[in-house]
Amino acid sequence: MLLYDCKKEIIAAIHAGWKGAYRGIIKNVTNFMLKKGCNPKNIIGAIGPSIAQKNYEVKADFRKKFIKKHKKNKIFFKNKKELIYFDLPNYVKSQLKSQKINRIDMIKIDTFDKKNNFFSARRSLRLNLNDYGRNISIIMIN
Repeated sequence: MLLYDCKKEIIAAIHAGWKGAYRGIIKNVTNFMLKKGCNPKNIIGAIGPSIAQKNYEVKADFRKKFIKKHKKNKIFFKNKKELIYFDLPNYVKSQLKSQKINRIDMIKIDTFDKKNNFFSARRSLRLNLNDYGRNISIIMIN
């Protein structure tokens, strides 16, 4: 995820996988930006390509952990054929909104499905492949 304050010209690049998002990386970074004088109204967030809910199967204890943290988190889980699926991109978006950041672009590209364009650790594990890829997002100010 990328953040940009267009008035202060401050940027941030955040890896917001489930662990980081769950542990508060988004809140920590946005609070840092606010301490530097940023205003949430001037911050634009961009959520890059990520695994879509339809491909993000999780276990019951994973869901329980999120719901225990906050009951409203149950909206990010979907049951289908006795399986549980997690909506990471919208969970991340909700974290931004909770910090009063409302200008958010979401690039709705599923890294799991786009085999030739994006690496997916989950896809590699499912196919018993070696973990040999990474994705990168870049932000800069000229």
